Amino acid sequence: MRELLEAVADGSLSPAAAEAELRGYVIGEAGRFDAARDRRRGVPEAIFATGKTTTQIVALAETALETTGRALLTRVSDEQFERLEAHLDETVPAATIDRRSGAVRVTTPAYDPPSLDATVGIATGGTVDGPVADEAELVCLDAGATVDRVDDIGVAALTRTLDQLDRFREADVLVIAAGREGALPTVVAGLVDTPVIGVPVSSGYGHAGDGEAALAGMLQSCTVLSVVNIDAGFVAGAQATLIARAIDAARD
Repeated sequence: MRELLEAVADGSLSPAAAEAELRGYVIGEAGRFDAARDRRRGVPEAIFATGKTTTQIVALAETALETTGRALLTRVSDEQFERLEAHLDETVPAATIDRRSGAVRVTTPAYDPPSLDATVGIATGGTVDGPVADEAELVCLDAGATVDRVDDIGVAALTRTLDQLDRFREADVLVIAAGREGALPTVVAGLVDTPVIGVPVSSGYGHAGDGEAALAGMLQSCTVLSVVNIDAGFVAGAQATLIARAIDAARD
């Protein structure tokens, strides 16, 4: 503890970073940020932007960058991103910003990204499923996994699914996002020996077109697969990350 106090006193460590070391989390005006979650759980805390003010988002992103060297945000609107980007241009001008649909990852120049010897395959049934897959992809990339992604291979034209089987079979874990009836994860899971995580997407028409049909179909799959909640790209990416970490550790 003395070393921490001395580091704060000489300015080499911020009070927030010291608090993160001692408590594992930092208390700010926008709430508590779990800076130790990545070490404890293997997946970092993501800042869920929906329902938060831009001021709160910026404050939490600053805390994340200060204590962990990177910030991961989900469901960020265009307006929120513009404000966040403008703020970072002033406060952390050398930061690297990676935005994929509503998912955003920011890293400081000093951040040393991890690397995993594992490949996550990500696929979407249609273009409309892309934003949910983007969220999963950014989480996997943040963990240092290699991502092999293919889009628009839904079962309405089964040949375009079967054409990707070799790629699917080479991956260590698969994340498959699909809306409508959600059949794609079931079809793929029946043809590979790779763990498959199905992500039902809220795309479709009329009755149960808000993702409920896709969710029900995946839960009732006659082939073995795991299923996350509707549009839960972050959760799917996090689960794939945990599997990738275990595979990396075994190979090491």
